[in-house]
Formats: sequence, C-alpha cells, structure tokens
Amino acid sequence: MTIALRYAAYSDVGCLREGNEDSAYAGPYLLAVADGMGGHAGGEIASAIAISTLMPLDDDVPGAEQMVGSLQQAVEQANTTLAQRVREEPRLENMGTTLTAMLWSGARVAMIHVGDSRAYLLRGDEFGQITHDHTLVQTLVDEGKITEEEVATHPQRSLLLRALDGRSQVDPDVSISEARVGDRYLLCSDGLSGVVSTETIRDTLASDLSVDAVARRLIDLANRGGGPDNITAVVADVIDTATDPQGPTQAPSVVGAADQRREPLMTPDTPAGRAQGLNRPGGGDTAEMDRVPGYTPEPDDDTPEVRTRRWWPMVVTFLVVVALLAGAGYYFGSRYLNSQYFIGPSENGENVAVFRGIDDDVAGYRLAEQVEDTGIPLDGLPETERAAVTGTITFEGSDQTGQADTRVAELRQRADECAADPESCGLPGGAQEQEPRQDGAEATPGTAGAGTAPETTGGE
Repeated sequence: MTIALRYAAYSDVGCLREGNEDSAYAGPYLLAVADGMGGHAGGEIASAIAISTLMPLDDDVPGAEQMVGSLQQAVEQANTTLAQRVREEPRLENMGTTLTAMLWSGARVAMIHVGDSRAYLLRGDEFGQITHDHTLVQTLVDEGKITEEEVATHPQRSLLLRALDGRSQVDPDVSISEARVGDRYLLCSDGLSGVVSTETIRDTLASDLSVDAVARRLIDLANRGGGPDNITAVVADVIDTATDPQGPTQAPSVVGAADQRREPLMTPDTPAGRAQGLNRPGGGDTAEMDRVPGYTPEPDDDTPEVRTRRWWPMVVTFLVVVALLAGAGYYFGSRYLNSQYFIGPSENGENVAVFRGIDDDVAGYRLAEQVEDTGIPLDGLPETERAAVTGTITFEGSDQTGQADTRVAELRQRADECAADPESCGLPGGAQEQEPRQDGAEATPGTAGAGTAPETTGGE
C-alpha cells in the first residue's frame, strides 16, 4: 500500500477586507496555512515569508525521524527572516503570522503549529480539532473560567499569545502521528473557523464532495456568514494509490499573499518554487474564490469583530477602560450614598439617630455613617414608632435631609407626649421616675429624654 494525498487549497479576501493577508501551500508532502497580521502590507509579508520558508521541504522530504526537526528549523528560519525584514523596514515592526503545517512521509505525519489557525481531522465517524489555539480565550476555557459558548462574544477573543513575529523566540506545538487511508484533513485560518460552526465544518467534510468542492464550499459558507476576515482552506484526502482510481494530486498550489506578492520571498529553484510562479498568471491570485453568482454579502451589526494581534495596546486600553469605569463607579456611587438618609437606632442602640448612606454593607464595609444622635430614647417611644425606627425609616426624592428633619421632629414630639403620659403610649407608668439619676438627684416625671437633645440639623 502506497499512501498519498489528494488536495486542494483556496484563499479568499472575504467581504470586509481590502487585501489578503492569508497564505497557504498544498503539495504532495506539505500542507500549510499562515494568517498574517500587522496591516500596511505587514500581514501579507509575514505570512508569505512563513509559507515560502517551508516550501522547500516539499521537494526535499526528510526521513520520518528528521521531520519534526526539519519543520522546527524551517519555522525558526522564518522567524529570523521576519526579524531581518523588520530591521530593513521598521514600518513593519508590528507584523506577524500564525502557522499550521503538516509534513508527510508515507503514513507518518509531523505537524507544527503556532497561533490560532487550525487543523481538523475527519476519520470515519470521528471528527475533531487536532491543534490547540494559542489565544487568551482558549487559556480561559482550559482553566475553566469561561465556557466554549462564551468564546464567541468575549472582548479579547482575538488576542493571540503566540505567533511568528521576529521579536520573540518561537514556541510552536509539535507532534507526530500516523495517517490512515480515508482520512480527510482541513487546515484553515480563523476567517473560516471563527465564522462557520464546528458542526457545519464536520458535515461539509463528511459529504461526498471532492476536496476541491469541499474547500470552495467552506469558503462560500464563511462569506455567507459575513466574511469579516480573510478565509483560507486546505483540504486533503489520504488515499491508497494502488486502489484509488483518481490518484493523488501532483501539482503544488500556492494561494493567498504568498502567491500575490511579486517580490522574491525565499522562492527556491525547485518544482514547488516554480509552481509558485506558474500559479500567478497575470499577477493575480488564481486560487482567489469567485463570488457566488447572484450573491453579494453585506456586513451587518452581527459581523464578528475584525481582529488585531498587537496585544499590548489592547491590554493597556482594557486596563485604562477598567480604571475609568472603576473611578466613575466610585464617584457616582459616593454621590448617591451621600444623598441618601435614613433614621435608625443610634450606634449605642439607645436613641434615635440620623444616618447618611444606605442600610447595608458590602464585604464587611458599612455603606452608612451616623451623622446625628438625636437624643430621643427608643424606650420612650410607643411600640409602633420604636419598631419603625428599629427597622429603619427611609426617604425618597431629592430633599431627604428635610424629610429627616420633619420625621425627627415628629418623633421628638411623640416622645415628649409619652413622657408626659406614659400609659397613653403603652409605657410602664412611673417607671422612669423610680430610677435614681446618676448624679444622685431624683428623676422628674415626664422629663426623661426631653429638652436635653440637640436639635437635628438634617444630617449635615
């Protein structure tokens, strides 16, 4: 049994972007997708450099034992080339790219991955993503802080934690596995995976369509979903050349920015390198998808956010916004609390008091402060008034200090009436006059708590 690949690669600018920053390559032994970022031509340069650096591996395939090392060396070389390009053109300092690539040697498959482009595998009835996104939201999912459903609406869903940018050391994921006849692989940029659901991707891959039709169909679905980003798809079937009547694909395919750019970008004098030139008749992108006849997608308010991967300005902006919101919340919260008044038991629990704030606490922090102890004794009030004060008397509107003054005056008058006639208020008659005062003099009936309390100032 001789294992080989039948493949197709397509890239589309999408519905909202002016240029294509994605690049991809598909050959007999190498499949790769790169999603560039940086703007001002930086993204397309970065992705084209990454793909062009890997292309020679398709002509000089290393042995199974050397595949991972060869991929790692090529990725490090791409990162070095990016750094050199930035030194030559400082305006490109923000450029970078993702990269997902698979190198084949018989049934052995070596994969290298950095960023949030993805690889999927359909094997019989089993389907799944075989790469791990290097994004902030994926880290939050892994830590159980958010769910998979929350990723699509998270404000930092496009924030990359790893990429090829020429500024930092490359830290890709590498793996090696065994392919089987009948396997179908998909490599794609997040312009596809971020718009088309996993279930739809699976159903499309599982259809009886050819690899060429599947790749076109997936890009069409992403455009129908709004096409907010560049869209790239590489689809490959694993076949047995001894039994498959159609046979493997022979001609390499270079698509996206790597095909569009006219400047030399590590293009070797090899069949793969010459294929890059052959795929550029008239300087156009031969793999650029034609629009579906009669279909003109229009962006709407639900279009997913177009990503930027210069992460530190986003983090700084986020922190500034949080600080401003916290400051505004504290300011308006303080103003609100300072405008609220209520009446309740004094701090010693004996008298009626006026408080500013609300009768509650947050994390042990009291949201009210006593501004006046009126001197009106709670035990000098009838049970109904005493219960009302104990349960706090709140006010509404803008003139809460005036309302508090009025209510305190009413309570003071009621306390004076009760002091003069305890029985009418349901208080023990003469109980207060039997208690000796602390200064040694006898208490005068009807004077307890009356005439000695300061007048309320409305809580100020």
